[in-house]
Amino acid sequence: MRTDRALLHDTVLAVVLAAASLALLRVYDPATFQAQGLPGDMLRELDPFGAVLVVLTCAPVAVRRRWPLAGLCAGMLPEGLLSAFGYGAGVAGVAGMVLLYSVASYRGLAVALGALLLSLAVYTSQAVAFALPAVGWSDHVVVAVVLVAVWGAGRSLRLRRAYLDELKDRAARAERAHAADTRAARAEERSRIARELHDVVAHHVSVMTVQAAAARKVLASDPELAREALSAVEHTGRMAMSEMRNIVGVLRTDARAELGPQPGMQDLPTLVEQMREAGLATRLAVEGEPRPVPAGVDLAAYRLVQEGLTNTLRHAGAGAKAVVTVRHEPRELDVRVEDDGLGATALSEQPGHGLVGIRERVALYGGILNIGPKAEGGFEVRARFPLKDGQ
Repeated sequence: MRTDRALLHDTVLAVVLAAASLALLRVYDPATFQAQGLPGDMLRELDPFGAVLVVLTCAPVAVRRRWPLAGLCAGMLPEGLLSAFGYGAGVAGVAGMVLLYSVASYRGLAVALGALLLSLAVYTSQAVAFALPAVGWSDHVVVAVVLVAVWGAGRSLRLRRAYLDELKDRAARAERAHAADTRAARAEERSRIARELHDVVAHHVSVMTVQAAAARKVLASDPELAREALSAVEHTGRMAMSEMRNIVGVLRTDARAELGPQPGMQDLPTLVEQMREAGLATRLAVEGEPRPVPAGVDLAAYRLVQEGLTNTLRHAGAGAKAVVTVRHEPRELDVRVEDDGLGATALSEQPGHGLVGIRERVALYGGILNIGPKAEGGFEVRARFPLKDGQ
């Protein structure tokens, strides 16, 4: 449709040029030139043959965008015949300039230069072969300057078009890069949310399972103790739902999430107390002077302790004890979870997905993670986070 519209516009332009040329040749006939004191005897009155030559000179303008160089060459022959037989070209000479402009704006530099040189050569040969006494060398210079100016205007348009195309291409590439970055950010966010959900669900469900099992065992003999265990299950479930709501809230698009602060090392005493209520004897030891740490490291350290205690609760066996040690050093944060349980061998041979997530967290902040059984028995999860400038 776009090509058809351009062809229609060029055809109309060719018809207008041909009509204007014929009308001009009709008005300015040889008698009119003689009345004005010009050498009208050098011109030939327009006849059907001359009219056909005028039409043939202007006709190639109709295909100036599709075949500009071929149109330029095709229009030169009838234009030369108009000069050879003594007809005035009228506005038909403008057709050659339009075609030269089209070659410069729609073809490469080599073709455009060739078209300019060809136009100058043809005009020079016509000026020498069919020289008119009233036309001086200054007139020929003006025509040559006009041809070069028309060619330069065509080249300027082509360069501007190429520049705009390059800008569009850059904008498209930038949009694609932005879309790729957005997809990568979304994938990273989904991965982060998956890690957070795993840590929350695994920890709280493990605690709830242990507390529910304890309630079942003492339900008949000590209903009050069973009631306390069930209350702890309810409380743990509510905590799990609250944390999950905060984590998944960022995925909502139709409601504003009620976001709360992420847990950190300041919540370790609460976590330790929760593990004690679940039946795991846990002790928290803080060494060194506590100092502020980056939020990401703070959350990673908390999740490491949470995952380590959860695995101890699952695998260490009855009567196991766990110790959480947090050591603050000037350029390092050392976090360690160790137990004396009996399930260390099985856990070390088949680590859970939570420990894999912890490994990713620690690596994200340039830390060093050690997971494995201790020589004297039990299991240890230890991470050392580097701190820059005390943070």
